[in-house]
Order: sequence, then structure tokens, then C-alpha cells
Amino acid sequence: MKHTIQQVFRSGKFLFGFIVFMTLLLITIVYPLIIRNAPLQIIGQGTFFPPGIYVNVYDSIGSTPYTLNLDDAAAKRIADKMSDADRTAIKEWLVADGIPENQIDITDTKSLLDLWANHFDPTKTVPGMTLAKLRYYQRLDASLKGILSTEGVTIAAKSAETGALEQTDTVAQSDYVNISQVPNVRVLPLGTDNFGRDVLTELVSALATSLKIGFVAGTVATLIGLTLGLLGGYIGGLVDDIIMFFTNIFTVIPTFVLLILISFSIGQEKRGAVTIAVVIGFTSWVWTARAVRAQVISLRNRDHVNLSKLSGHSIFHIILSDILPYIASYVVMALILQISSGILSEAGLSILGLGPRTTEVPTLGLMMNWAMIYQAEILGKWWAYFPVLVTIALITFSMNLMNTGLDQVFNPALRD
Repeated sequence: MKHTIQQVFRSGKFLFGFIVFMTLLLITIVYPLIIRNAPLQIIGQGTFFPPGIYVNVYDSIGSTPYTLNLDDAAAKRIADKMSDADRTAIKEWLVADGIPENQIDITDTKSLLDLWANHFDPTKTVPGMTLAKLRYYQRLDASLKGILSTEGVTIAAKSAETGALEQTDTVAQSDYVNISQVPNVRVLPLGTDNFGRDVLTELVSALATSLKIGFVAGTVATLIGLTLGLLGGYIGGLVDDIIMFFTNIFTVIPTFVLLILISFSIGQEKRGAVTIAVVIGFTSWVWTARAVRAQVISLRNRDHVNLSKLSGHSIFHIILSDILPYIASYVVMALILQISSGILSEAGLSILGLGPRTTEVPTLGLMMNWAMIYQAEILGKWWAYFPVLVTIALITFSMNLMNTGLDQVFNPALRD
């Protein structure tokens, strides 16, 4: 046994796949110990906050200000509110309004804004302008107010005695705060989803749930397939005919279609993660049963099996002691593939809206379903779906790599 394990871990493919898989597994264990927020907790009032570090504005005003004179601060401030596309759009409006094109320099911010301030009318529509374009110009005009100002911002509070606003402080454009001194800071490496939930926390929880579904589904499918394959392959005769009859029926029926029908018939309220996993397992055992049966048929007339028969051992003793150890490596490989298949099946079901309950726990498939429903891919909110795709790809890639490594270790022809 020790020699076999050493051989397995000498396989580069298996070792790499094992490291990737264990890394994902460790993340699901360690991350919840550090970040204790509920995975489905809504933390943002809005949808699809982009990834970044969020600093509480109220607390940052009260923090100690530091003066930093950075040469490019003003340029960055202007570029943030006035992109190259905005400059081009301003030029298009001015030209359409009758300003000669040679008088417009989009690289000269001051002259461009002077022309804009003197000629733009938010109620005026130039020829060929759509309503959506007019709204864009109105929003752009509002954002450009005071863009070249060098004055700070005045902070005022309402007086308790007079009720009038009184100046309490001024924030200069060169004032900065140290983020470590702001009491309320939240890091959102993957932003929030359509419900305002932390995508990273949700993704880690979804990964753990999907792995759980995969393990349960893979175990159920492998146990059913292994049991039927062992019995049919060794006993043969009528028992084998009955087992193969049902196996052929399940082979003819498309597995995923059967899975959809069963999941739909269960109903949304009864579809928990374990229930979906068991359903997937009960519809995925066919190819394992056929493959195990073929392996057993090639073993049942070996000398050691015949000797065990002559010794008067029972059928179950022969199967468990004289046949199963010889196909154990194949069973492990089948289990790995069944786990990977179970995770993909759950993802497919959830994308169709037939996965586990949406209010219970997130899964990788449910996250994809939410991203599709709220059009994250159309809106360009990549953080809502791309990390999920990468996670699914890493799981299946690592498990298939482990399976290939095991196959090379236990198959001399492939190893050579």
C-alpha cells in the first residue's frame, strides 16, 4: 500500500491536480474562519459594486488629514470625470452646433470646457441626436461642474440653536487620509452581486456546497454502479440479465433530461443540496456499472478466484476479498470522475433554475443563474460570473488531471 501511494504521488499530473484541488478545499475551510459574514448577507444597497477597497466617507472626513502635493493629482481628477470618449463626444456636439472643427482642441481641457460652458444648452437637441444621447450630454454637463476648480469643499452642519448651516471644516484638494486610521473599511476583492452580497464570500461558500454535492453524488453513483457491476459481472446468468436490462434502459434515456424531470417533480421547497446530490447520484451510475461489470468478467475465472470457490467461500467473500482489491484503483478513478460530473450536473441544473433552494445556501450553479438573470454578462459585470467559471474549470481540471495521473500509474501501457 505504501509503495502504491508513493507511485501515485510520483506522477506529475496527479500531484499537480491534487495540489490544485487541495488548495480549493483549504480555502473553503480557512476563509470562513477569517471572514465570518454569512454568505448570503446583503451588505450593499445596490447591485454589482465593482471590486475594490471601500472606505466609509463619513469616517474619512473625521480622520486626521495629511497634505500630499502630488503633481498628477489634478490630471487624474479631471481624467476620472472627463474621459477621452467624453472629450470626443463634446467635440461632436460642438461641431453639430456650428462651431468650426479647427477651433476645437480636445487636448486643451480649459479651452474645451470654455466652449462647452458657452454653447451647451441642456434643452437643445442638435440634428440626429437621440433622446438617450441627449440624456448622456445632460449627465456629462452635470459632472463637469467645477472640474477645474482649485478650491476645497466646505463641510457644514446645522446649528442646534438657529437651525442654519454653519461651516465646521474645509477639505482641501490636497488632503488625504490614512486608510488604516479610518475605522470602517471593507475590502471587496470581487465586488458585490446583483443583490449587494460579497461575491468572494459567496463564492467560497458556493464552492464548499458544490464540493459537498459532488462528493455525495459521486459516492452514491459509485456505490450503486460498483454494487450492480460486481453482482452482475460475477454472478452472471439471470441476475446479470436483470441488471443489464435496467442499465440499458438508463443508457437509452438521456441522463440530464431524466435529471431535469426528477428535479422539477421534487419542487423548489424540497430541493436541498443533499437532495439534489442524491438525485444526481441515482441518475449517474450507469457507465460505472457497465465498466465495473466488464472488469469483473475478466477476473471471475482467474486462478485465485477459482481457488477461493473450491475453498467454499461465499459469493460476497469472494467479491470483497478476491475481486474488489484488483479493481480498487479503477473504482477510485471512477469516483473522481463521478464527483467532477456531479458538480457539473448541479451547475447545469441550477442555471436552468432547478438546483437547490436559492434561500438556503449558494452553489456555483446558482451564482451563474443569478448572474444570467440579472444580465451581468451584458452589463459587463465580469466579477459576478467569471470567477465562478474559473472555479468550476479549476475543479474539473484538477480532478481530471488526478484521474489521468492514476490511470498512468495503474495502467502499464500508458505509463510506458
